[in-house]
Formats: sequence, C-alpha cells, structure tokens
Amino acid sequence: MTTNRPVRIGVQVQPQHALYPDIRDTVRALEDLGVDIVFNWDHFYPLSGEPEGLHYESWTMLAAIAEQTERVELGALVNCNSYRNADLQADMARTIDHISAKNGTGRFIFGTGSGWFEKDYDEYGYEFGTVGSRLDALAESLPRIEARWAKLNPAPTREIPVLIGGGGEKKTLRLVAKHADIWHSFADPETLQHKIGVLKEWCAKEGRDFDEIELSNEQRQKDLGLADQLHEAGVTLFTIGIGGPDYPLEQVRDWVRWRDELNG
Repeated sequence: MTTNRPVRIGVQVQPQHALYPDIRDTVRALEDLGVDIVFNWDHFYPLSGEPEGLHYESWTMLAAIAEQTERVELGALVNCNSYRNADLQADMARTIDHISAKNGTGRFIFGTGSGWFEKDYDEYGYEFGTVGSRLDALAESLPRIEARWAKLNPAPTREIPVLIGGGGEKKTLRLVAKHADIWHSFADPETLQHKIGVLKEWCAKEGRDFDEIELSNEQRQKDLGLADQLHEAGVTLFTIGIGGPDYPLEQVRDWVRWRDELNG
C-alpha cells in the first residue's frame, strides 16, 4: 500500500522514574532533534520498574509542554477516557490547543483510548468495569467531545486531530472508522495487514474514506528492523517510548535520520 503522507516520528516521554526538570529538558532536546510529535501517557503510577516510583499526571504536563515548545505536536499516547468527564476532556483539549498555538494554529493531538491499567482505577476511585463497558463508555464520550468542541468559545484553533489506540476488531476499529484521524496500533506487519482489512470494512460501513486515517505504529523494540515493512504496509507515524531517569536519545536520532532519508 502506498501513501503520499510524509513519515513522522513521535516520541513518548514516559512520565515515570524522573523528576520534572529531566522531562522538560528531554522535551527540549527532542524538539531540537527534529521529532514531529512529543507524547506522554495518561497514568497515575509507573508501568514498569518500581510500582510506587516517581510519576506525574498527563494533562497538566501537556499544558506545560505546549507552552515550552514551538514546533512539535503533542498529546497523550493515550488519554484514558474513564478518568475525566467527556465535556471536560474536550475543554481541556481546546485549552491546550490554544496554549500551543504559537503561530495561530494549535499543535495538540487528542489521543484517546478506553483505559486498561487497573491500579489507576483502584487507587483513584474509578470503576474498572470490563473491557466491553470501558469501550462502550468511550463510544459514548467521543460524540460528546466533538459536540463540545463545536460549542466552546473560543473555538479550537483547528479541527483537533483524534488519535485512537487499539486493535479490537468489533468495537475499537469501528470507533476508529467513525471518529479517528490517526489509528495507533502495536501490530507486526503481518497482523497489521489483517487489521487494515478490518478497518477498511468498518470504513465502508460507516461511509468513511479509509485514506483519511493516518496509520501509527508503536516500535516496542525501538530499532529500525521492521520500519520499511511497516511503511510499505501504510504506516507513516512511527512512535517509540523512552523512559526516565536518563531518557536515551540515540535511537531517536536513528529514526529521525531514517525519516529524513525516506521523505527526501
């Protein structure tokens, strides 16, 4: 599958096991390196290492990143729909959109998902429910978020891109077809081809042009081993995660060089 979209590199700066000055400095270094998007994640506790280790909240940090940076897009990979009222999410996203609009156009990406990390729910008093109930809640929230964006004064500076993460074929990919500008997956090239076929079927049922959706893929191995195959399959947004306290940038540089060679 070919696409005219340029390749983009996103880096998830995991807000764990580091103090905020280290995170701020890493974001600055990533913008200087030329990455396209800086992400964090929406959790309340570390996902690896010491379970009670250093950690920060996502949305307040995103507002600071929006003010700190000039060029990169930014967002959570991904927001947990369960943790905040849908209309509040929309207002927060619109506000960060405006904070980030240094040249008049915002840089915020609304990355979202249904949630999965049970410790967050238990410790902060949210009902964990089931995979199905959390996906149903996300399906109810997305139209509310879109409707609230249309009501806010001032309005968002642009149509805020919606990124939806996940690969469930019955519910998640249908939500992608209905609402997403970017679909984020973790699939290998073979699995990705199958999921793309399912997504195309949902797009046809929902009256959506599949080509409007950018394909994003998480590079869990962080190397370029599958990059060309994934790009050939249609992926144009490649994301890697880096963790504290050191936030290594060597592989980020490799990805940026690869992007620049491919984009010409």
